Amino acid sequence: MVKENKDSIIMTVDEVAEYLKLSKITVYKLTQKGEIPGFRIGSSWRYNRDKIDEIARVGTRQTI
Repeated sequence: MVKENKDSIIMTVDEVAEYLKLSKITVYKLTQKGEIPGFRIGSSWRYNRDKIDEIARVGTRQTI
């Protein structure tokens, strides 16, 4: 479920995988390498859609 905030949209691993056309395993691996910025809430990863969009536009290592 995508949560809308006044400033950003927070996405789950499933949503990021679907959005970027990647597998969930790939999203986890890229997160672990630090190529996709994310944060944990309990045992679940969350991602800021604005940062995902920026990565998609300019590449992974330039935005971190």
